[in-house]
Amino acid sequence: MSGTRLARNEQINGWLFIAPSVLLIGIFLVYPILWSLWMSFQVGKGMNFSFGGFTNIIRLTKDPIFQIALTNTLIFLVFQVPIMLTLALLLASALNDPKLKFRGFFRTAIFLPCVTSLVAYSALFRSMFSNEGVVNKTLMAMHIIDQPILWTSDPFWAKVLVISAITWRWTGYNMIFYLAALQNIDRSIYEAAKIDGVPAWARFTQITVPMLKPVILFTSVTSTIGTLQLFDEVFNITEGGPANATMTLSLYIYNLTFRFMPSFGYASTVSYVIVVGVAILSFVQFYLARERSRA
Repeated sequence: MSGTRLARNEQINGWLFIAPSVLLIGIFLVYPILWSLWMSFQVGKGMNFSFGGFTNIIRLTKDPIFQIALTNTLIFLVFQVPIMLTLALLLASALNDPKLKFRGFFRTAIFLPCVTSLVAYSALFRSMFSNEGVVNKTLMAMHIIDQPILWTSDPFWAKVLVISAITWRWTGYNMIFYLAALQNIDRSIYEAAKIDGVPAWARFTQITVPMLKPVILFTSVTSTIGTLQLFDEVFNITEGGPANATMTLSLYIYNLTFRFMPSFGYASTVSYVIVVGVAILSFVQFYLARERSRA
């Protein structure tokens, strides 16, 4: 009997111990999710809203700005994520060489951008890539271009600028994960491959990449989630322009909520497009990784 009472007291004490955390999670995580889901079925401006059923979903199919934002977000996802992860993997492989001098300096220098101030680095990029910025002056001095590139006012080059900024900021972050995983691979595997005459590119593709699959999956999922939620760079560097050429779903949600006449219901519906996109792409990535591991 005493044992049962002791077990019950331990269970009660356990729940009391985690109760503050559960309460905070419920208030700041679960409740906002449920509230936004309910709001996605509301129509109206500001706080004057009413239940509209699937009106907001139908509006998505007819909203040209939403379609532009979705297209731009997918473009950033398709081009930026593979470029960033490939660079991160190559840099990690190079910096994992024990014979490389100043490895610590190079690792710190490449990782440093992801801990810099977002506003500061965005302002720096905007200044560097302005019409009279250092990038255009350098390219013209090297006779690569004859006239300045309109980085922030041309739709194509504005996308290139955003992709460059994101890649510069987050490549070092992903590189750290690959570097940590590489250091857990036994060096004798590479030494045996060298003795067998396996070239460097084959060691990279046949040993390094397969053994880093779990980490590659992790970074690809987190990078996909981050890119689908892309907001800071486009807001601070291009403000979604020119002519919505760099508008993303997150920036469009911000505009619907704070810049335009507030439409909380429609903004919630657009936000759930990101939720669904993250869920689908994450499932696809996990499924492909599982199929390849079976093969």
